[in-house]
Amino acid sequence: MVAELTALERRLAELLPIYLDELWGPWLQLAAIAAASALSAWVVWWILKFGATKLVGRTKTEVDDRLLEATHWPLWVSVFLIGLRMGIARLHLADEQRIVDALQTVALLFWIVAALRASGVLLRALARHRSRGALVSRHTQPLFENLAKVAIVILGAYLVIKAWGADVSGLLAAGGIAGLAIGFAARDTLANLFAGIFIFADGPYKIGDFITLDSGERGMVTEIGIRSTRLLTRDDIEITIPNAVMGNAKINNESGGPHVKYRIRVRVGVAYGSDVDHVEAVQLQVAADNPKVCEQPEPRVRFRTFGPSSIQYELLCWVEEPVLRGIVTHQLVKATHKAFAAAGIEIPFSQHDIHIKEAPSRQTLAARNAPPANQSDRPSAGDPMAPRPADPAAD
Repeated sequence: MVAELTALERRLAELLPIYLDELWGPWLQLAAIAAASALSAWVVWWILKFGATKLVGRTKTEVDDRLLEATHWPLWVSVFLIGLRMGIARLHLADEQRIVDALQTVALLFWIVAALRASGVLLRALARHRSRGALVSRHTQPLFENLAKVAIVILGAYLVIKAWGADVSGLLAAGGIAGLAIGFAARDTLANLFAGIFIFADGPYKIGDFITLDSGERGMVTEIGIRSTRLLTRDDIEITIPNAVMGNAKINNESGGPHVKYRIRVRVGVAYGSDVDHVEAVQLQVAADNPKVCEQPEPRVRFRTFGPSSIQYELLCWVEEPVLRGIVTHQLVKATHKAFAAAGIEIPFSQHDIHIKEAPSRQTLAARNAPPANQSDRPSAGDPMAPRPADPAAD
């Protein structure tokens, strides 16, 4: 009996290590691989961090630092899950493919979140450092940020569905049909939207500019939105114009060009016989005495034409902003009138001289007004005061 028990113990001692190795060996290997993967992920991250930090430290912007920060957890999770997948392959599980799909989904979710953060960082940086003609500005940044988020989420959902082996052709077809229906229903809104984007990109005007449209509206641009542009007229009336109209309109930007200064023209006529040099000097002095008139470019007086009653001159000068056009023109006209009156320069009113070569005599006028010689004294048949003939039927 003792010999049999001893033999059984020896048999168990031989089989138990083999059984435990078959049962726990793969799981212990998985745990070891997972630990090694986590350690490898940290090592890779620290290597990239210190290596990339030296590169991004040479730049003055913080955009690259934020992008590097956004890739921290996605990179760590990706390296860890790659090692975990290698360990799972050693277990030979029945649902191994589903577990692998789940691991891929987790990695994709981390990268989707990182892409959302990175897109926001890039668009905000582009909006802060916008150059003329760039699509992204502080006005269009929310639009492009939302579009980027939608595109990233749609792409991420597509990759997740593909990771699980599902057929997405039906979803793509349905999405295309829905996109066509929405585009047809909102074509006016989309027209304004795209026109607004191109206005931001082309930059024909900016906030604060004075513009005049071919339809006659003139005012200062107070807001450039995605759907419309707003103008404030000199009467303090706000006009909202759809961007689709602005995109096809002829726009006269008074604040454009090499500088914002606006040229004023003041026309005046002086009597023939005036000292033209003295007239020019008086007008230049009027412009020099006005503090709102720019010294550069210098004011100038130009002779334009010989008018019917006067010699036409034009005073040309510049003001700092188009908004000063009305008040400065008023001041210059008033000052010119006073200066001409003080200098004895006549501003003639419009007049016409009539020259009569020969005046008709009284006899000629009387003959013209006399009745014709064959006119009878009897009243005519058409005269209402003539007596009516007797009507025989009345008797």
